Amino acid sequence: MSIQDLIEKTKVSFCQDCGVCTGSCPVSRVLPGFSPQAMVSKYVLSADLGLEDEIYSDADLWSCLTCALCLERCPSKVEYLDFVRGVREEAFKAGSRTTFAHDGVMQTIIDMQRQGLHQNKTAWAREAGRVAEEGEYYLFVGCLTYFDVLFKDIGISPLSSASNVLKMLNKLDIEPVVSDEERCCGHDMLWSGNVDAFKELAGFNIELIKRLGCKKVIFACPEGYVTFKTTYPLYFGELDFEVIHFYDLVGKKINQGGFELAPVEHTVTYQDPCRLGRMAGIYEAPREIIESIPGMNLVEMEHNRENAVCCGVSCWSNCSSYSKQIQVDRLKEAQATGADTLVTACPKCSIHLACALSSSGMEMKVKELTNLMAEAMGV
Repeated sequence: MSIQDLIEKTKVSFCQDCGVCTGSCPVSRVLPGFSPQAMVSKYVLSADLGLEDEIYSDADLWSCLTCALCLERCPSKVEYLDFVRGVREEAFKAGSRTTFAHDGVMQTIIDMQRQGLHQNKTAWAREAGRVAEEGEYYLFVGCLTYFDVLFKDIGISPLSSASNVLKMLNKLDIEPVVSDEERCCGHDMLWSGNVDAFKELAGFNIELIKRLGCKKVIFACPEGYVTFKTTYPLYFGELDFEVIHFYDLVGKKINQGGFELAPVEHTVTYQDPCRLGRMAGIYEAPREIIESIPGMNLVEMEHNRENAVCCGVSCWSNCSSYSKQIQVDRLKEAQATGADTLVTACPKCSIHLACALSSSGMEMKVKELTNLMAEAMGV
């Protein structure tokens, strides 16, 4: 797709130059010169002049967190994220790349999955609870098993979250299917411009779930959820299965009194993940779960729900000094509430914020919501 076609498709030409996007952008606050508004103007002008190479080599293209805060507030409803994603796709084809964090190890692992890496991703599941070979429910685990290996040094165990999700599903008498053949959902490949890799991974996952005969796919990861829910259908049409978020599923059961919850004495504040909140519209289910736990005191940060600030890194890209500043500022906002624990509902949010916390000197804990729920449920 040409840049001109992309400009027309995403309504970028509707931009009023009001500056609301730049005033809202967390990157603009800490990275001098970065501006979504300026990017739009610059890219439109470059396309008009036939200077696409200037667009593709622009470092600002990869600095955007794709957090959707600008999209939430834009009065002209410019489809800014679709525009950024489309330009990144063309830039990737032209040989431009972002700078990946952790030496690109996650991208290497994802690429190895594309090439048929033999995986043992289910041993943890058989140890943690009951799983099935086939059935109605499929539990999509994604890359959590690999995160666990990479980030043990900062005291984060995404795999324990996956184990707790399985145990809580078992409490609902759900024995989901898990599979060693499952691939990454493709989220990171999509947002880093490698759309061919995304489509390959997505197509494999869709066929796997179809072959297993599962009709409902459960996610505890916001990125996997929103990628299946909204992006897969754009490329593959209507899916043959229902996409369900774990918090919606278990939250309803909690509200119905289906679980006996033990007291957990904490004052907590809650981090809305960009994908779960602004992109999927799930704001209240996690809060209702937190408030249903006896002894739990939830206090909100100044910026919450649709106004929440991103955790500072997207698709393991450009984890730099400005990312750290965004994270530290967010931690200070959490600390200002008087909470002793910052609760997240996203594995990546918990990793990024815990990493920043480890060198901040602040007295606070970062905890994933699934682990908090498991503590209250005694699993």
